[in-house]
Amino acid sequence: MSSPLIEYRGVEILRNEHVALKDVDWKVNAGELTYLIGRVGSGKTSLLKTVYAEVPIAKGAARVFDYDLSAISRRDIPYLRRRIGIVFQDFRLLYDRTAWANLDFVLSATGWTDKNEKEQRIDEVLRQVGMQTKAHKMPHQLSGGEQQRIAIARALLNSPGLILADEPTGNLDPDTGTQIMAHLHDIAAQGTAVVVATHNIAFTRTFPGRTLRCERKQLLSF
Repeated sequence: MSSPLIEYRGVEILRNEHVALKDVDWKVNAGELTYLIGRVGSGKTSLLKTVYAEVPIAKGAARVFDYDLSAISRRDIPYLRRRIGIVFQDFRLLYDRTAWANLDFVLSATGWTDKNEKEQRIDEVLRQVGMQTKAHKMPHQLSGGEQQRIAIARALLNSPGLILADEPTGNLDPDTGTQIMAHLHDIAAQGTAVVVATHNIAFTRTFPGRTLRCERKQLLSF
């Protein structure tokens, strides 16, 4: 059996010198869909940010892929992040360029140089999220759901083993949010681990996965 993509043991996370989460034991395996639920301020986002080394590990042992988060060097952080796709609530697209150019920018920034290879990869991820006909639209010409699908395509560009989605449906209407969650569920079914922080407990029934709750500064089974 392959080793977990994420493995935390006795982890403590601080935000503004206060304990956000403590005694965190957590594993995520390839192809696993995991939900993090809990109130605003319960530590969900802080936990996700530790995975891509934006928030440091204060105590305990934490490993993501082959990186020890307690000892990761600054120069290794970009290499860790290339193996992780991140989807935000507010899309975070570049609004001065088309959907296609948003994706091309990411590929160029992560070392892709061959024009044909870049075009082929952009076509692949746009097709995967059903947005191949909207590639040349500016973000403001797209609905919220369409912008989030472009954001998911962006997260898929470098074929990550892990996708982190922080309230990915928070700015969307219920029907559109369900469509976005269906995409993330399908991505997990194809072998990519997906971790979703969400307030929407209904998703855990419609698209079953492992569910954990951030509560009382702890990560608890739901």
